[in-house]
Amino acid sequence: MKYSIFFVFIVGQLFSQELTLEQANHLATLPIKCLQQEYPNKLNQLLINDSELQSPKELHPAFYGCFDWHSSVHGHWSLVYLINNFKSLDNKEEIIQKLEANLSEENIVKEMEYFNKAHEKSFERTYGWNWLLKLQLELEQSEESFAKPLAENLKPLTNLLIERYSEFLPKLLYPIRVGTHSNTAFGLTNAWDYAVYSNNLNFQKIIKENALRMYLKDENCPFTWEPSGTDFLSPCMEEIGLMQRILTEKEFLSWLNKFAPSLFKKKFQWETAKVSDRTDGHLVHLDGLNFSRAWNLYTLSNQYPKIFSHLRKIADEHLQFSLPSVVDGNYEGEHWLASFALRAFESK
Repeated sequence: MKYSIFFVFIVGQLFSQELTLEQANHLATLPIKCLQQEYPNKLNQLLINDSELQSPKELHPAFYGCFDWHSSVHGHWSLVYLINNFKSLDNKEEIIQKLEANLSEENIVKEMEYFNKAHEKSFERTYGWNWLLKLQLELEQSEESFAKPLAENLKPLTNLLIERYSEFLPKLLYPIRVGTHSNTAFGLTNAWDYAVYSNNLNFQKIIKENALRMYLKDENCPFTWEPSGTDFLSPCMEEIGLMQRILTEKEFLSWLNKFAPSLFKKKFQWETAKVSDRTDGHLVHLDGLNFSRAWNLYTLSNQYPKIFSHLRKIADEHLQFSLPSVVDGNYEGEHWLASFALRAFESK
């Protein structure tokens, strides 16, 4: 709680400038705190027999902290991202030590052993997979000396997940349109970015073909149906974020005019999602929804400023509304919300 008053005081400054070192140092404290915090923990594990009853750290020596596997992955991404963008980040050496300890070659081998269990083929599909590819991309893009060995350590798991995507997507006959982990559109966004960065043409082809099959004919996304009670992703905006990546400008704008015509209107408004109880691990998801809406609105505005500059104000409102909750001291939110806030700042 000690940071709450301080952070609320400076929140107003965040929307006329980029993320500052002071705010970056604060946001870094949350993944630092949980990266090697084993409990409480939600394993999401399928047990075949009692031999699989092991501790989170034994099962997932790389990604056992921050309550669950995927939150641990994007906690790692948050810290690499902050180091990449703030060379004088506080506790930099401590962060690097934690990253090196967790992302060792030995630990990634153990993670792959878990994924290779016959009954765990769908583990973290596709939400955790998507975040892992974002972590891989951040490590590969880094100019920091610690990052290259960690990228090499992580690469076999990344390659395994690319194989899993390639096997799974053609089998997914219908997209999953929820506002939570299994949302198909979000599950392909970071994957696409990494496919482009790594010049993996085959992976790009698989993502694009299946995205077009699932989404190209969509029209009139029901913005008024959002949010559902525990959303942390916007089904409408995540689909837009994916199609914005894979379509040409002409194709995308034509598609978007059918899918979300209201976004073109200068008077478009979108109320922020309200959270009734931030100590509830599901209800606090709605703060994440505000951040994820923001990152998609920023991305749209940045790429097409003449058409969508009016969306920046709405993105700012969503980011500003939920940013103070990142420091409320409740583990239900603090173990993951810093990552979502940083993802929004990344897109500003």
